[in-house]
Amino acid sequence: MSEAVKVDIWSDIACPWCYIGKRKFEEGARQFGGDVEVEYHSFELSPDTPVDFEGDTATYLASHKGIPRQQAVEMLTRVTDIAKTVGLEYDYDSLQHTNTVKAHELVHYAKSQGRQIDMKERLLKAYFVEGKHVGRVEDLADLAAEIGLDRDDVVHALENGQYLADVRADQQQAIAYGIQGVPFFVIDGKYGVSGAQDPSVFANALAQVAADRLVQA
Repeated sequence: MSEAVKVDIWSDIACPWCYIGKRKFEEGARQFGGDVEVEYHSFELSPDTPVDFEGDTATYLASHKGIPRQQAVEMLTRVTDIAKTVGLEYDYDSLQHTNTVKAHELVHYAKSQGRQIDMKERLLKAYFVEGKHVGRVEDLADLAAEIGLDRDDVVHALENGQYLADVRADQQQAIAYGIQGVPFFVIDGKYGVSGAQDPSVFANALAQVAADRLVQA
């Protein structure tokens, strides 16, 4: 039995391309057909964002990118249409823009419980599809409880910053790798794939790693 191909993924909860990229990668892994081990890593696109941001996503995007509001609206419409092609129904009218550091801490907590992938998916869906708040401890604890994690333990871990150092370590590793945007996929510690690429790109990269291993064996 060959060893699973390890894929480390840097992404942010508030990154629309990260959710789209997650779906495309999952399809690529399915096409590859071999064993794949996935680990998510933290990346904050806008760490200065307040937990309770005043204004809608178009307002934030226009300010953050220094573009007219109408252009921001058009960008959101485009990404919403692309999300639909992978089965995701983004709802930017309901989305609550927020700081994501606590959500990243929760992903690390879930990793310690063997539930990282489930937690990551739940957070992305809550943020982009359901319009739920993913920046406050109590709201995050509710989402964690939904997937079977101990709510009180989650609250304690998040309020005490128990996994903040892990978030910062991920961010430092991203800097070391030269990662400037997400999603970013590191396959077998050797190959980097940037962005929400077509599933075939991921399938081919995974197959290449598997083939390289056979040659080296």
